[in-house]
Amino acid sequence: MDVIKMTRELGKAIQQDEKYLKFMEAKKANEADDKLNELIGKLNLIQLSYQQEAEKETPDEAKMKQFDEEFRSVYGDVMINENMKKYEEARQEVDNMMNYVMQILSLCVNGEDPDTCEPANAEGGCSGNCSACSGC
Repeated sequence: MDVIKMTRELGKAIQQDEKYLKFMEAKKANEADDKLNELIGKLNLIQLSYQQEAEKETPDEAKMKQFDEEFRSVYGDVMINENMKKYEEARQEVDNMMNYVMQILSLCVNGEDPDTCEPANAEGGCSGNCSACSGC
């Protein structure tokens, strides 16, 4: 079996993993949450207004401060949304899983035994030893 085919098999296994399924469920809940989507749309408009003001030859600092404050407020509302909380938690679990997988692959590429190599920090975070992963 070649490496690409095995990678595709790994992709299939990842898509069947409980963490991935939980993430996809949370993603669908976010997409169906009208209030959340309205808030995200508002965030995008505020960000666009801020960028347009910042690109002016002489940006109005008061307007930019107002956009920044409004952005922070709406962002806070987004992040306290229950669906967004669940999404962020599920996303972090998938990110941790993928970091762990990537660290194992990196160790293997560096000559470690695929059956026994273990990333220095099994939680998926940075161990401080750059040889254990592909970098930050």
